[in-house]
Amino acid sequence: MLGKPIEVLSMRKGHEALTAYLEEASALPLRDYVPFNEREPLVAPSKACCRQWMTRSEPDDDIHYSVLALMMLERHGRDLSTAHVAQSWLRNLPAAATYTAERAAYRILLTKGDEWFAERGEPGFDLAECADNPYNDWIGAQIRADVYGWVAPGDPELAARLATADAALSHRGDGIGGAVFVAVAGSQIPVCASLDEAVERTLPFLESGSGAREAVELGIACRNDPEGGARIRARYANLSPVHTLNNLAIVVWSLLSHPDDFGAAIGDAVAAGLDTDCNGATVGGLWGLQGKPIPDPWLEPWQGRVGVNLAGQRELSLDDLAARTLSVMESLRA
Repeated sequence: MLGKPIEVLSMRKGHEALTAYLEEASALPLRDYVPFNEREPLVAPSKACCRQWMTRSEPDDDIHYSVLALMMLERHGRDLSTAHVAQSWLRNLPAAATYTAERAAYRILLTKGDEWFAERGEPGFDLAECADNPYNDWIGAQIRADVYGWVAPGDPELAARLATADAALSHRGDGIGGAVFVAVAGSQIPVCASLDEAVERTLPFLESGSGAREAVELGIACRNDPEGGARIRARYANLSPVHTLNNLAIVVWSLLSHPDDFGAAIGDAVAAGLDTDCNGATVGGLWGLQGKPIPDPWLEPWQGRVGVNLAGQRELSLDDLAARTLSVMESLRA
């Protein structure tokens, strides 16, 4: 919710415009929800996520995928497969709520797979076709992987396998690598003495010489550098603002730079620009796995309400989602 109001502004107008908006609102450094300024039309569609107007967590694709991951794990557990993910999308995820790689994959599912999934529970074609799209190394798979780490503390192999099964529907290469990093880091943080140790333990799960591994290593190298965000944007200046690599490096940099300050960790991730809502959410989810308390001002505006746009679901309880996630974690341990 921190990054959602300024996501489109960041992507379309760039970091300078984002900084100018936050400076005009006296919101830098960013340590609270974004203020609403009606003079910036790109922020207006997300007015309900701004500081003065928030009454719940508003529907967002990042949250939809987390809820879907929870639902799939409740149904399939350790046996989760890419075919299960495809089936879940067709049953529960509105096509209009998908973007880039996910929409490209969904288009193929709708034209080739709907009857097979509905009648036989399996695809009638090679699902690898769905990942043959021009966005398969963008951030989509990375934002779908959080829950797979949350439910597998101390079991990075399981976290990586579950995240890969999900990511493979729409992504390849570094797109899958970003998802694996998020899941493995999530599985390691609760059992490591520090965030630095947890992130270092993700490296063996990333192919040597891959873009994903290099992005994580860049994020590590930038930690505690106030100009880390600028260094990362410069390194990946040729990439889309919704690519996996630049956003992955931002996540690692901001997470490691603020192990004891939740607001600073998510605030710097968002203020750095690029895919603001994705990065704020990923950093926040990973930071929270340390077991340190999330400050009340970040939670109180939600009132425990989580809005979604999924089949048959419009609003969920934050407490219920947490309880269900814990239940899945316990079932996977059994």
